[in-house]
Amino acid sequence: MLIGKKHFLTVGALAAALAIHAVPAAAQQKSVAVTAIVEHPALDAVRDGVQDALKQAGYESGKNLKWQYQSAQGNTGTAAQIARKFVGDRPDAIVAIATPSAQSVVAATKDVPVVYSAVTDPVAAQLVPSMGASGTNVTGVSDLLALDKQIELIKKVVPEAKRVGMVYNPGEANSVVVVKQLQDLLPKAGMTLVEAAAPRTVDVASAARSLIGKVDVIYTNTDNNVVSAYESLVKVGNDAKIPLVASDTDSVKRGAIAALGIDYHDLGVQTGKIVVRILKGEKPGAIPSETSSNLRLFVNPGAASKQGVTLPDALLKSAAEVVK
Repeated sequence: MLIGKKHFLTVGALAAALAIHAVPAAAQQKSVAVTAIVEHPALDAVRDGVQDALKQAGYESGKNLKWQYQSAQGNTGTAAQIARKFVGDRPDAIVAIATPSAQSVVAATKDVPVVYSAVTDPVAAQLVPSMGASGTNVTGVSDLLALDKQIELIKKVVPEAKRVGMVYNPGEANSVVVVKQLQDLLPKAGMTLVEAAAPRTVDVASAARSLIGKVDVIYTNTDNNVVSAYESLVKVGNDAKIPLVASDTDSVKRGAIAALGIDYHDLGVQTGKIVVRILKGEKPGAIPSETSSNLRLFVNPGAASKQGVTLPDALLKSAAEVVK
């Protein structure tokens, strides 16, 4: 009996020791929930960049990281539902990609850490009070571009342009900011802005057609409706011989003539590094918002030909990527 009891105690002690050693492993388990307003190449690249940064820091889905991703499929009501669901899950951080999703998540929680990404103007979108440390549960990375450089690119592609068309969703805060800035900046460059509203993705083609005969070039920012339906815009540009200049480099692969923009995978990696800091204990309110200065020029000579433009050799030579 004594031997049996001793054996029992030994097994019990071993089980207790194993349980103690299991605690640190369980404690390392982290949870990150990611949501985007819609799926298109730029926003998908942000999501993948975030995941790559987490993996590089040792956080891997299925091992020591619970990773969730949901797209709102372009619907702001769905974005709000996803936000409430994720907040209820109480992850260690929520990554909200693009302005509408970020606004939904920030409206849904004041304590779960939120890291926004691919938001043009987080202050105007009321995500943070300034680009400095917010003192709240929110921080992130903006994809704000210097519009003077965008205007320079428009003039290089279409030197005689006087009327610049822009298709955008008036319900998307980042696009409204760009419109207002262009209204101020274009006259200084001898140009004017002609707007065409596309409140829904299905409105993009008709909005573009409304610009035929009214504009010399169409400029597109990172408006999610427009980027999601970019092929319909390209068809109008090709058919009507209206040059398309973008700020989203992926749009050049889809038929824009040129874009001076951010590498969105890099933006995602930059965002992911902030998430890692939060997972390691930093407070989001102590981390200032960031921007990216890593701009790249993409050009598409084939698209230029279809849209009635010949690109200067200097522009082609300065491009980071020439799309064939």
